[in-house]
Amino acid sequence: MLNALEVFTTVVVGLMVGVEFAVAFVLNPILGGLPGDNGLRGRVHGARMLGAVMPFWYIGSLVLSAVWAIAGWHHQGAVLVVIGAALLIVSVIMSVALLVPINNRSKAWTTETLPEDWKEQLGRWDGLHYARVAVIIAAFTLLVTALA
Repeated sequence: MLNALEVFTTVVVGLMVGVEFAVAFVLNPILGGLPGDNGLRGRVHGARMLGAVMPFWYIGSLVLSAVWAIAGWHHQGAVLVVIGAALLIVSVIMSVALLVPINNRSKAWTTETLPEDWKEQLGRWDGLHYARVAVIIAAFTLLVTALA
C-alpha cells in the first residue's frame, strides 16, 4: 500500500510541476508574442481556469506528501519526503500570499478595465511564478529521489 501511495504522490506532483513549467516557459511566452490583446485574453482565461484547479492540486500534493512522510517514516528516504513536503508548504504560502492576489485581480481584466500597471503586475506574477516553479521542481526531485 505504501508503494502505491509513493507512486501516486510522485505522479500527482510531477504532473503539477509539468503544468506549471509549461505555463512559465511555454504558454506565457507564446501568449506574450500574440498580436493585440490576444495574449492578455489568453492569460486572463488561464487565470480563471487554472485559478480554479490549482489550489486543489497544490493542497492535494501537499496532503499526499505528508501522508507519505507519516506512513513511511521508518523507511529509507523519509527525510527527503519531509523536506519535499516542506517545500510544497513553501509553494502554497507563496501562492496564497504573493501569486493569488495578482491572479485574482488579473482574471477580471478586460481591455477596457486594464490598470495602468498591468504589464508590471504580470511581470511580477511571472517572476514569482518562476521562483515557485523552482521550489516545486526541488520538491518533486526530492520525492523522486526518495522513491528511488
